[in-house]
Amino acid sequence: MKWAVVAFYFLAVFHIHFRGKVRLPFGRQLFDHSSFMAPINVFMHLFSKVPSTPYIPVRDFPELAPLQANWQVIRAEAEHLLTLKKIKAAEQNDDAGFNSFFKTGWKRFYLKWYDASHPSAARLCPQTHALLQSIPSVKAAMFAELPPGAKLNPHRDPFAGSMRYHLGLATPNDDRCFIEVDGERHSWRDGEGVIFDETYIHWAINGSDSDRIILFCDVERPMRYRWMSAINRWLGRTMMTAASSPNETGDQTGLVSKLFRISHVMGQYRRRYKAWNKTAYKVTKVVLIVAVAAFIYWI
Repeated sequence: MKWAVVAFYFLAVFHIHFRGKVRLPFGRQLFDHSSFMAPINVFMHLFSKVPSTPYIPVRDFPELAPLQANWQVIRAEAEHLLTLKKIKAAEQNDDAGFNSFFKTGWKRFYLKWYDASHPSAARLCPQTHALLQSIPSVKAAMFAELPPGAKLNPHRDPFAGSMRYHLGLATPNDDRCFIEVDGERHSWRDGEGVIFDETYIHWAINGSDSDRIILFCDVERPMRYRWMSAINRWLGRTMMTAASSPNETGDQTGLVSKLFRISHVMGQYRRRYKAWNKTAYKVTKVVLIVAVAAFIYWI
């Protein structure tokens, strides 16, 4: 039975790794966060109602039309937040989902995050918040800023229960500012939306001289059967809500993000150890991985 579970896990990782044209190095993929979610994501992909392509036509999600129709209203609230300097990086290392993005200047302001509470969004962006609350399939949303010169490295998102929607608000309208999903590029334009599958390898860069502000949403992945949709919603409520991060005091911080603060401190010591002796670091890493694998096998 244990060997069957292990075999299924590795088959799931292979499925994630070989899905699409672009791949991470296998060693990185094996220990990537998307691999830990691979057994769940296999079922998400298997029962998905949308095709297995990097991009999906926006018209296939008609419930998003009010966002497109009100993009200028949404942009005005985003620009107001910019003047208030509310679109920013996490201040206390309590954003488990997007912490690595902050390194080159990427910033965010949460408008909605599954079942988490963000009173700051309702107070500072009432019209955008109301629009998002009126669309149940939008599970998470934020304003996302990518300043000139910023780059997000190639990665997969860990959970396949949603599709990613980007709506251009205040963009460079320049092909040097783009996102690439499984090798296919999209350049943001003001008032234009795009939907893609974030479980394909994707990365982004702003090579222009202007800032880029978009509305960034996670939209529930359409499933073939109601029971699978119910499972998807339950997973979102439990796992994703736990990763919520605050804009400011009074917003909810999920358990995963609280624990991430501890992980961040431990990571500082890990990086110091690696800088001190890279060989010892690699040996220690392998020993710990083997020990964890042996522990899982014997329990």
